[in-house]
Formats: sequence, structure tokens, C-alpha cells
Amino acid sequence: MNYERQAGILLHPTSLPGPDGIGDLGPAAYQWVDSLKKAGFSLWQVLPLGHTGYGDSPYQCFSAFAGNPYMISPSLLLEEGLLHRSDLNERPLLPADYVDFNAAVKWKNNLLTIAYDRFIKIHPPLLVDEFEEFQQEEGYWLNNFSLFMAIKDSMGGIAWIDWPAEFRRREPASIEEYIRNHTEELDYHKFRQFFFFRQWKKLRSYVNESGIKIIGDIPLFVSYDSADVWANPELFYLDPNGKPTVVAGVPPDYFSETGQLWGNPHYRWDYHKETGYAWWIERIKANLSLYDFIRLDHFRGFYDYWEVPAGEKTAVKGRWVLGPGADFFNKVLNSLGSLPIIAEDLGDIRQEVFDLRDQFNLPGMKIFQFAFADDPTDPFLPHNYPVNCVAYTGTHDNDTTVGWYNSAPEVEKDFCRRYLACDSSGIPWEMIRAVWQSSARMAIAPLQDFMSLDTSARMNYPGRLGGNWRWRMVSNELSDELIRRTREINWLYNRLPELQKKKRKGY
Repeated sequence: MNYERQAGILLHPTSLPGPDGIGDLGPAAYQWVDSLKKAGFSLWQVLPLGHTGYGDSPYQCFSAFAGNPYMISPSLLLEEGLLHRSDLNERPLLPADYVDFNAAVKWKNNLLTIAYDRFIKIHPPLLVDEFEEFQQEEGYWLNNFSLFMAIKDSMGGIAWIDWPAEFRRREPASIEEYIRNHTEELDYHKFRQFFFFRQWKKLRSYVNESGIKIIGDIPLFVSYDSADVWANPELFYLDPNGKPTVVAGVPPDYFSETGQLWGNPHYRWDYHKETGYAWWIERIKANLSLYDFIRLDHFRGFYDYWEVPAGEKTAVKGRWVLGPGADFFNKVLNSLGSLPIIAEDLGDIRQEVFDLRDQFNLPGMKIFQFAFADDPTDPFLPHNYPVNCVAYTGTHDNDTTVGWYNSAPEVEKDFCRRYLACDSSGIPWEMIRAVWQSSARMAIAPLQDFMSLDTSARMNYPGRLGGNWRWRMVSNELSDELIRRTREINWLYNRLPELQKKKRKGY
């Protein structure tokens, strides 16, 4: 982990501006990186980049390895000659300030089909060679994923557990016959993955060349309706018919009398241990080819996790079960040589979880919005932050700072105003200032907080079905004045890359 003082912005690529209904990896992403550099940031944090499915959540994807094809940029496909300008003539009128997922996905699928058909027709030699190389390098997951998606498409999108038995059970004769008869459908999904990773890795190179590191995100659990579970049932607690025997969640707490029932299948950690955690190590390696740092979501689950019998309607009747603990991280460390990992250590956490985090010197997370329900000893107040942590005003799961303040109890509002020595009008920027001047090595805020936006710009409501992950910035929102103001605060609190470079040279 880099111990220089750094600062960054949390913004998912789908929130970038652009004409195709959803943020992508094209020109607006490069303009965004240029703005980050001008503003003096050295970090860009994103949410998981996986292929989203039902509910559009980046935390519930069809694969732990695949990328989101809806982030592929039509503008860049145009430059490659795989789209023509006439292909964009039928572009629907899509909203600029939020993602209409149904409309955007329909439009993107149409463009990607056109691009694939043209790729097959013109067969550009250099791209064909790159495509072949990609398939060889990523075969570990790509073959199963493309097969999973092709069968799912042919079944009208239903979950794999409802497929005919020969596909559900991956009976070799049926699978081999399907592959023989559906090479074009399989190649189509491989093509989409090829262009996602091609565009992302070019963007990442540009980000790094600009002096910026990317923080990515690995959800602890994978979606039940995923290629991972379908192709690797031995990794999970499933019955002979492929149904989970136990599922993930969290127990009842102050916020919920019935807890949260997530429904993801649990890992058979005993089996993972026997394999040297091979699947997990491949997963982390794959993510480190996309990011510079990884945030491990629900870090507690590596120490112990809440196990609920399948079929329960709530998370009440569960139990705590020990996870893989230090053995897992030792194996990962031995394989990778380092652990560029941030531990999401929020919630009701026992000391043993913090001990596991500290054993491997992993930075935890501090959320300023959580700080005002107690007194000045609260660990989420900036004056109490340790050096080895990542400090936030809020995250994608929180309301915007304006929205949080507007809905907070009066006693918390009063504490907040007293702590920041400001009135209500200055809350977002004064909270940013307090986080930035803390000892935390990394200071991050969502773009919505820099723009002082209210609840209408919130990214996610945990536990709410539908209506999440939709917020987008419009093209003129990152103004020269905002860039100037953010650069000033990065300079004031020694988070400007140029100052860190000067320090390294010993000036």
C-alpha cells in the first residue's frame, strides 16, 4: 500500500456523461481523467465493473471475471471502423442526468450486434489477432462465461437453475453439442468481453500515465445466477440439484429487526483451502489487471460470516461461521507478493476482524457521516483517524452529504455544525476539508459531495429493489471553478501529487 498522502473522487463509469444513455469508456472518460489531473487528484475509485443483470447492481453480476459490455464506447467502435455514423442515426432520446437501464441496454445491445456482424464481415487482421490472443489468455473464465450467457440468451434470460436438466447439470454430451452448433453466439459474447477489456485497459494506461491510480472493488459474494456458480458448483454449498443449502446475509441489528437476507450462496472454504484458494487467487489477479488497489467489500466475511438456511424469509435464523482467516491472506500474499487491498471494515465488527486486518497491514475505512451519533471519542471523527486508513465523507451506499445532513436528527446536525464550525450552508465542503486535513493517507469523496448535490443524486439505497445506480453527471458540471477549488484543497492539505513528488526527492 502506498503511504503517501493521496486524494481521490468516487465516481462509477456509468455516471459519466455521453449521448448513449449510460456512461462509457470513451471520450468523456478521458476528459474525466484530464479533469482529475488538473484538480490535483491521484486516485479514482470505481464500483465493480462486472456484467450487471437483474436490478442493475454492480454487486450482483453474471460473472466475477467478466466486464460490463454496456460500458463499451460506441465512439471508440466508430474509430475502429466497426460502427458507421449511419448506425447512430436511430439513437433514441435518452436521459442525460440518469441511466434508464432498459432503454440504454437495448440501444447498446443493438450497436454491439452491428459491430460484431461488421467484425465478422470485414475480418480486420490486427483486431482478429488481438481477439485470438485475448481468448487464449482469458480462457480460464471466458469459455464458461460465454457458454453461460449464450444458453441464458436462448432460454429467454431465465436463471440457470430453471434451465433444462442437461444444461443445468452441464451434461458433457449436451454441452459439447451446444458448443458445436452455437459457435457464433459464443463468439459474440467473447467479442463483447474483448472490447470491454480492450477499452478499459487503454483507459487505465491513460489514467496511470496521468499520475493517477484506480481503486476497484471486489464483492465478497458472487451472484447465484452467475457463470461462477453454474460452472464451479463444487466451490459453493449447493444440494445435488444445484440449489443453495445456506445463503448469505447479516443478522438483525439497530437498523433492521430482521437483518438483511442477501441470498448469495456461501463458499465451501474447506474446498477452497484444499485447492490453495486457486479460484480466489485467479479472481484477485484478474482484478489487479484492472485496478491498482482493490477494496474488499464485506471484509468481515473472511473472518466470520452470517449463514442462513436456504428457504428462510428473513436473516433472523442464522449463525456465525468462521471464515478462512489469515490462511487465505497468507496464500494470496505468497502468490501475489503484496496485498494492495483496502478492507471494508464497516458495520458491527468484532475485534478479531480488526486484528486480521492489522495482521496484514490493510487500511480500513472511515466514514465521516457516521461520526455524530456519539461524542468526540467517536472513531469516525477525523481527529481520531489512524494514518493507515481510507477516509470518506460518504460512499455509494450513503446519501449525499447534503441529503444526509437534511435528514439527520437535530442532535447530530448540531454536533456536526459545532465540529465543523460552520452553518448548514457550508456542510459538504467543510466535511471534505475535515477529511482532507486528517491523518488518513487516502481521502476520498463522491463527486456528488464536491458538487453539493442533494438526495436526488444518491447512487444506492441498500435493500431497496429498483431505482438504484442511476445517477449521472451532465457534461458541464465539472467546471473550471470546481477544478480550481479542489486543487486548492489538495494543495492545502498536502495531497497534491507534485508535493508528494517533491517530498520523495528530499526537498
